[in-house]
Amino acid sequence: MAAALRAAKGLRLAVGPPNLAFTRSAFVAKRRNHDQPNWFGVGLAFSTSAALWALLFKQHNEDVMEYERRKEERQHKCTGCS
Repeated sequence: MAAALRAAKGLRLAVGPPNLAFTRSAFVAKRRNHDQPNWFGVGLAFSTSAALWALLFKQHNEDVMEYERRKEERQHKCTGCS
C-alpha cells in the first residue's frame, strides 16, 4: 500500500500542479484608462435600467387595474347579469 502511495505521489509531482494564477488573459492584458470612461457602455447600462423600470411600472399598473376589475366583479351581486 505504501509503495502505491509513493508511486502516485511521484506521478503527481511529475505532472505538476496547474499554475493558472500566472497565466495572462487577453481580456486583462492592457491597463484600463480611467481618464476616458466608456460612455457608450455607461449610456447603455443606464438606458437598459430605465427601460426595465418603465416596464416594471407599466406591468404593475396593469396588474392593479386587473385586480380592481376582478374585485368589482366579485362584489357585483346582480341576478339579471348571470
